Amino acid sequence: MMWRGKINKIRTIGMLMIFLGFVIMYVALLFQKIPVLMYIVMMLGFLSVLGSVGVYFWVGLLSTKSVQVKCPRCERVTKVLGSTDECSFCGTTLSFDSKYAKEKSQNEEKSDPS
Repeated sequence: MMWRGKINKIRTIGMLMIFLGFVIMYVALLFQKIPVLMYIVMMLGFLSVLGSVGVYFWVGLLSTKSVQVKCPRCERVTKVLGSTDECSFCGTTLSFDSKYAKEKSQNEEKSDPS
């Protein structure tokens, strides 16, 4: 599969919502003889595009909070969302213990002299 990892799958959903919104708005042009129906269908398409903005904003927040790990298979750095995720490059299933991450970050804060 081309889109691997939870973050990329959510981004794909956002992109599909944009295209779906544009298609819906073009379909609205078929109802030019009935202005009220055209307006309603146009608003549905606009809401789909607006929803995709919300999805992209949400995935951006998730991406900043996700943990970066090095994939053991392809040796590239990828982000893990949740306790298990796939490598964004090779699709290897990665598992991550959040308890370990909290302990590691607390130890790094204690050892940081600044």
